Amino acid sequence: MDTQWAVNLTNVTKVFGRRVHALRGVDLRVRRGDIFGLLGPNGAGKSTIVKIMMTVIRATRAGGTLLDHPVGHKPTLAKVGYLPEHHKFPDYLTGAQVLHFYAALAGVPRRERVKRAGELLETVGMTRWADTRVRGYSKGMRQRVGIAQALMNDPHLVLLDEPTDGVDPVGRREIREMLVRIRDEGRTVFINSHLLSELEMVCDRVAIMVQGSVVSQGTIDELTSHRRYYEVAAREGSQTGQNAAPLVNGQNAELNAARGAMYAAALGAMLSPAEDGDPPGTLGRLTEGRARAWVDSGALRVAPADAPAVQPVIDALRAKGLIVEGVRDVRPSLEDLFMEAVTDPATGAPRLPGAAPREARR
Repeated sequence: MDTQWAVNLTNVTKVFGRRVHALRGVDLRVRRGDIFGLLGPNGAGKSTIVKIMMTVIRATRAGGTLLDHPVGHKPTLAKVGYLPEHHKFPDYLTGAQVLHFYAALAGVPRRERVKRAGELLETVGMTRWADTRVRGYSKGMRQRVGIAQALMNDPHLVLLDEPTDGVDPVGRREIREMLVRIRDEGRTVFINSHLLSELEMVCDRVAIMVQGSVVSQGTIDELTSHRRYYEVAAREGSQTGQNAAPLVNGQNAELNAARGAMYAAALGAMLSPAEDGDPPGTLGRLTEGRARAWVDSGALRVAPADAPAVQPVIDALRAKGLIVEGVRDVRPSLEDLFMEAVTDPATGAPRLPGAAPREARR
């Protein structure tokens, strides 16, 4: 038994009606004590995988464990908190009554329900509206009560399906802070969402699901390290800042050519010829570390590189009298990774939502 993983799913498959392959051999690992984000376009299978973990629907095939027990082990669910995507609480109940009702369904003793309901309503900022009926709540208020409901059974694992859907920016920030507090209490948080900026700010690890398959998973650094680079913007001392400012769109070939000659002259012996297979526009390879150097938007870019490795480059530019105007550590955003994952390399267009078409399944 490997207790490192709160969720360790292997080869999870779900076929609806023998024709719709919603999940196609999904492998998914969530480390204990992490905030984990599962992202993907609508219809990718995110909610389906959560419903299988919660036994709301039955998998066609599923291996692996949930909190160290086989998927589908009913007693384990007592240690799991769950907020569905399209939850609907009875409108005639108050917020406090919602928490008591669902905690009672989970078998939480009355004395503990009373104590935890008060604490959690305060945690989610709903104490003031505890005795207000749900019918008078906004979408954000319902989401807050929903998160509190998912914590009433003191779970080890919390599954939240689109927890910030329909919530205003202030509410989303407060929910993010709440999720960090939940993690800091030692719980594991599993979030389904298509709001990429939300996941990027709070998640320790993420997975991207497309058409029923997980195409990548890991930390943001792990997923972006191969596309990370340093950008150094410099100009000659005789140039004005306005004349030397790099272009945003990177389409000015004349500027890139002129700046490329300037950077190549400054780097001198540090720069060796480009290697076979290097993209067009490559200035060459740095003799130390073999990093590739090229120019885009009038700025020098170096990859792969870390902060110590780029220092000799900056020193060489300054030694030649160039004024270094900026240095940036650039990596793809989660949105960049997502768009790369959902783009069909054959056509360059985004893949259609939902399960993969039959001809794509081999």
